[in-house]
Amino acid sequence: MGISEDNNRSLIDEFVLIGFSDRPYPDMCLFFVFLNIYIISILGNTGLIYVVYNNIRFHTSMYFFLSNLSVIDLVYASDIAPKMLVGLYFSKTSISFLGCAIQLFIFCALGSTECVLFAVMAYDRYVAICSPLNYNLIMQQKTCLGLMLGAYGTGFLHSLIETCCTFRISFCSSNVLHHFVCDFPPLLSISCTDTTLNELVLFIFSSLVTVPSIVVILGSYGSIFTTILKIRAPEGRQKAYSTCASHIIAVALLYSTVLYVYLSPKSPSFRDNVNMATVFYTVVLPMLNPLIYSLRNKEIKSAIIQSFKSIFCCRS
Repeated sequence: MGISEDNNRSLIDEFVLIGFSDRPYPDMCLFFVFLNIYIISILGNTGLIYVVYNNIRFHTSMYFFLSNLSVIDLVYASDIAPKMLVGLYFSKTSISFLGCAIQLFIFCALGSTECVLFAVMAYDRYVAICSPLNYNLIMQQKTCLGLMLGAYGTGFLHSLIETCCTFRISFCSSNVLHHFVCDFPPLLSISCTDTTLNELVLFIFSSLVTVPSIVVILGSYGSIFTTILKIRAPEGRQKAYSTCASHIIAVALLYSTVLYVYLSPKSPSFRDNVNMATVFYTVVLPMLNPLIYSLRNKEIKSAIIQSFKSIFCCRS
């Protein structure tokens, strides 16, 4: 039973995730597409973590943050993709009240952490390019660890507040979520209580995470580009650009889709587009991040090739 009676009010103990549409039959084409994306995401992020931690030349602040990004993407995709794949295979799937709360908590915590981490990575590039002589002094191991713990702390605290506020409201009008994941907008839309305060809290705390992160990113890259323009040697300028290019691409992909999802009109006509945008930054982007950072980095590409060679040599 998805809905039970308690004190003459309907209380939901499970939710039904419809997925991408209301079609009552499986979509095997999308199932195999996203299954392959998920497998590549697992292999790509695991491989990047392995390469960074098994090569001493990558034990620097930049690769420390990059490996943490891979850890976040690995868990992030695993929180969303398995349930989504089940939904695609069976056309819909149910999730318990507690399971929905856990999924939403992890989803929000890691998404918020990634936003802050991108700001930290932008600051790291700012120090590397604008203050190269002081880089090792500023970005010490304890500083990097503190920044990383701060990113995780911010993300998990934000998620705890948002998730607790969301699951304190009553759900009694329906238990059907027109989504493939437990997310704030679809949950608030099926509440039978006034959600004005929840929406205000969601807006305020989301802004407290994203706005400072965006300001740090824009400020860092504003200073970086100003410094790059002062470099006379074309080789030095090209090297500086290539150092930042991967991060800029990853940031642009994340924030463009996130802003589209949360700023789009909450109408049925936009529902499928919003769902596809959500699946992009929750499932597709965790696959793209290791590719973006590895394909544009000669050192990582070389380390990956050497790792494959050593594996095959050992087997032979």
